[in-house]
Amino acid sequence: MIVVLVVASGATWESPALTLLGSHRDIVVLKRCVDVDDLLASATAGQADVAVLGLDAPGLDAAAVDHLRRYAVRPVAVVGADALDSGRLRASRIGIASLVADDDLDGLLAAVLASEATPVAPEALLADPLVTGSPPVAGRVVVVWGPGGAPGRSTVAAGVAAELARRRCRTILVDADPYGGTLAQQLGILDEVSGLLAAARLASGGLLAERFATVQRAVDAHLSVVTGLPRADRWVELRPGSVEHLLEVAREHGQVVVDTGFSLEDDPGRDYGARPARNQLTLGALEAADEVLVVGAADPVGLSRLARGLVELREVTAGAPVRVVVNRMRPTLGWTEKDIAGMVGGFTRLSGLHFLPDDRAAVDRALVTGRTLVESGDSPLTRALSSLVDALAPGPPPSVAPTAVRPRTAGTTRPR
Repeated sequence: MIVVLVVASGATWESPALTLLGSHRDIVVLKRCVDVDDLLASATAGQADVAVLGLDAPGLDAAAVDHLRRYAVRPVAVVGADALDSGRLRASRIGIASLVADDDLDGLLAAVLASEATPVAPEALLADPLVTGSPPVAGRVVVVWGPGGAPGRSTVAAGVAAELARRRCRTILVDADPYGGTLAQQLGILDEVSGLLAAARLASGGLLAERFATVQRAVDAHLSVVTGLPRADRWVELRPGSVEHLLEVAREHGQVVVDTGFSLEDDPGRDYGARPARNQLTLGALEAADEVLVVGAADPVGLSRLARGLVELREVTAGAPVRVVVNRMRPTLGWTEKDIAGMVGGFTRLSGLHFLPDDRAAVDRALVTGRTLVESGDSPLTRALSSLVDALAPGPPPSVAPTAVRPRTAGTTRPR
């Protein structure tokens, strides 16, 4: 006999579901709860086996699901048929394995009667072959954003990630540019499989945490890359919530550095269909950020774009600290760092202002060899990046030898 608790908050599926469950000989509906708090209190009595609940019920989160499981109550969530894909992402994020559409009552009955699969041990989910023998350490999400005009977002993101890895921090570099990723080419990764698209597919099926290692490509023992979109038009394959879920999972494995797109505009047409908004990759990453690096060019056009971008950014960030990185700083512009600080400081409240020199020789050397800036040797730019990472991760950098680099070919990267 299976004892069921139901909380639907008056949803249209509630009445037929109660009739269906109540008429089955092996099911007893113990209580129709008024809200999630009532459900949790009822579960504490230890008499229920399954909780049938609306996925959009107020107060339903990972903590509520943990409470249900603590009292051996298996959650089965119901979601609108038109929101099934995004519902799978949310259910996976809060730990619900059973999800059915509100127009599939037979599926609801089967989910209630089914025995729950043996859960995967948390240590197995977090195991990472890149750091064999080392337990994963939860990290922070640093999102690198900048306005249009190619101010150097990807170069800064790759440089910061490589410097964190040089300090033996497990680091995941994520290419989340909806206009086409370039980090794979920049770092000499020849495998054409998109890690971002693979992660989105796994997230839709609730398998991303379990198979997170398969969406990464190894650069060295401490740095891996989730490669971006192979073509700009494939952004339509990414469901809402994909990047947020990816960053939540990646954060559990180490430090996360995200390269984003330039546009913060919302898509006015996304409400007319199931297609995601193109810029939601960038907006979702900024919402998930623990810290934001805003990259701008040091020339007059670049600084003007940076100023406008900082004003726009205030409206979309979720309170994360913002640092400005002025890139390609050079004496021929005739401005000092103090001059630029005065120009930038009035547009938003900053956690820090950093300057990177216009070191074209170092950037070209890294690009033509498919290496990170750190691997390409000492230079003014790598030293400036080291100072930037000092601010992001306070503490003296350890004295470490260069890490052996694996060839970045399809035959030597991670499994697809």
